Amino acid sequence: MEKHYYLVATPESLIASHLNPFDFGNYLAVGTKKNLKSQSVFFELDPEKLNLPLAYIDEKLIPYPDGEPKRSVYLSIYRVFEQTPLAALKNLYLVTDDGKVLEIKAAKFADETNKEIHLYQQYNPFTTQVASKLSPPEFIRFLTDPGKPVSVPKLFFVELQLNELASDPTAPLNNLPYRNPAHLRECLIKLHGSKERLTKTVLRERKSELPYRTIKDGFFIGEQDNFLFYPFPSHEQLESTYFSWWRSALVQHF
Repeated sequence: MEKHYYLVATPESLIASHLNPFDFGNYLAVGTKKNLKSQSVFFELDPEKLNLPLAYIDEKLIPYPDGEPKRSVYLSIYRVFEQTPLAALKNLYLVTDDGKVLEIKAAKFADETNKEIHLYQQYNPFTTQVASKLSPPEFIRFLTDPGKPVSVPKLFFVELQLNELASDPTAPLNNLPYRNPAHLRECLIKLHGSKERLTKTVLRERKSELPYRTIKDGFFIGEQDNFLFYPFPSHEQLESTYFSWWRSALVQHF
C-alpha cells in the first residue's frame, strides 16, 4: 500500500499512514466509529526531504490482518514543526468537525503596505491569539529573530478577519463571532494608541475550535529567512467550488 506522511497541528505530531489526505482528514475528525467530532489542520509531507525512521515504519506501517489500511503510526509528538524543513511541506488540509476536507496549495503572498492592525491565531509552537501592527512576513521575522530575548525557530499561524476594526478599533463588530468582543476591542485600542508597541496578546491560549469563517487571507508557516503562504479560498470559491466543505464549516456538529 502507498505510504503517506503528515505533519498534524492539532495536536502536533508526525504520522505515517496508508490513507490518502482526504481519508486521513476524515479519520482524524470522526474516527473509525464515527463517534468523534473535532477539527483538524495538517500538511502532507515529502518523505524525500525528511529524515525518517524507515526500519520502524516498515515494521509498524502494515495493513491489518483483514487487509484494511493502517490509519496512523505516530513517528513523533515533540517539536515536530521545528524539526520539519519548509521544503518538505506539500499541501495544507483543513478538516471540519464532521470530516469534510479542504485542500490548499501554497501560493505567493502579496504583502500590503497599509497600516492596519492584524489578528493572528497561532497554532505552533503555542496557541496564543495576537493582535499586531506587523504584516504576516514581518510578524514571522519578528518572532523568529534569534537576537531577541523571546523568539521561536518556526511559526505556524492563520490571519483572522477584523474588518473595520483593523483601522478603527471603535467600529462595530458586525458579524464577527469572537468571544468577549469587549476585551478584543480593548486590546486593539491599546495597540492602536501606542507608537512603540507592535503586538498585543488577545488570548493566551485557544480554548475552542477555530470558526473557519473568520479566516482572512490564509495560513502562514515560516522561519527567519523564509515562509510559505496557503491562501484561504475566496467567498465566491467557497460558495461554488468548495460549497460542500463550506456548508459543513458553517455548521457546528454535535
